[in-house]
Amino acid sequence: MSLTLHEIVETLSMVREAHLDIRTVTLGLNLQDCAGADPAKVADAVAARVREKAARLKAEADAIAREFGVPIVHVRVAVTPVANLIAAPAVGDFTALAGALDAAAREVGVDFLGGFSALVEKGTTAAERTYLEALPDALASTERVCASVNVASTHAGIHMDAVRTMGEVIVRAAAKTADRDGVACAKLVCFANAVGDNPFMAGAFHGFGEPGAAVSIGISGPGVVARALERVPDADLGTVAETVKRAAFQITRAGELVGRELSRRLGVGFGIVDLSLAPTDRVGDSVGEILELIGVERVGGHGSTAALALLNDAVKKGGAFASEYVGGLSGAFIPVSEDKVMGRAAAEGHLTLDKLEAMTAVCSVGLDMIALPGDTPATTIAAILADEAAIGVINRKTTAVRLIPVPGKGVGDVARFGGLLGEAPVMAVHPASAAALIARGGRIPAPLQGLGN
Repeated sequence: MSLTLHEIVETLSMVREAHLDIRTVTLGLNLQDCAGADPAKVADAVAARVREKAARLKAEADAIAREFGVPIVHVRVAVTPVANLIAAPAVGDFTALAGALDAAAREVGVDFLGGFSALVEKGTTAAERTYLEALPDALASTERVCASVNVASTHAGIHMDAVRTMGEVIVRAAAKTADRDGVACAKLVCFANAVGDNPFMAGAFHGFGEPGAAVSIGISGPGVVARALERVPDADLGTVAETVKRAAFQITRAGELVGRELSRRLGVGFGIVDLSLAPTDRVGDSVGEILELIGVERVGGHGSTAALALLNDAVKKGGAFASEYVGGLSGAFIPVSEDKVMGRAAAEGHLTLDKLEAMTAVCSVGLDMIALPGDTPATTIAAILADEAAIGVINRKTTAVRLIPVPGKGVGDVARFGGLLGEAPVMAVHPASAAALIARGGRIPAPLQGLGN
């Protein structure tokens, strides 16, 4: 694939004026042949695989960024879910495995490593139960390792025992990083309908249907869309959608060019372009700003869900025209801590947890990077996870949750996570208990429309 001169000029303009960047290049690696009964040998094998396959990843990505003039913000690795790599593991074996992956990621210079994960939507093995017990320590003791747990799917329903456990895991992980506002939870995603080609952290893992190695690209670009909408201030909503589609097309073309060149240089396959409008805390790089440009006075006000639905659909349509390999979670992300306009709306009371939940029915992911009071019960967190999983299961879409109960802080306080993770106001949860619901356990059955599909 090649760009025309006109497209190259447009891309350079988007970089200069609208914060266009490649948010992540992610190298997916299959670790299944590293599995075994000796935990130390497994840890050595997975670390060696990362060091071997990702040795040139950072250098080649940096070279392409310089040559093409498009910033690449993060370089990452995603591996196959690790929960069943060790036969009959102990809790400490998973902590050691996380440490080995963290050290390898640091050695090759990648920012994050995803795939410290488990897929438990229908039940858990003994190894997966041990993994879940080890998860808080593994996240708290590492810097780059990210984890995800799939607790629901449209085919299987919602595994409520796993949901209950994840509520407890999140509380424990926050407590172990209390001195950093519970930041371990920022590296942990709870999924329904997880996909195996998502290049974005913290939920990236290399799915079991993926090849041995593949490069996938995560594009950002909310600033590009916002600047395009500023040029059509009085247009009707059909024209707004068309404007977003055209911007998404341009962004996706640039992303595929970078991805294919990186895969060629590394000698591995090209995976997908994930066109997700992933904001940062920079001014002018906000999904919330786009929604307000569409016509909502403040994000969270009436009309926000409709505006987000228009945006998400137009982004997907524009990306699909630009590439045959659009995948991942493509659409729009609405993380509170990583988006200045979203954070402002939450602090001012316009954007509540309930409204965010409603908006997740039409966006790409779900409740993302939301700070909660530090004394939020594990059962309340589990109930929020269950609500969000239900939206994903019934609507046959991916939903993901990153909740951070911030130790020692309450509603109105500010949690600060640093870097791209940004900061967020602590948001209120409902005081009524969901403990009786969560205590029932079992599995919420799959919806009828999911059977046989």
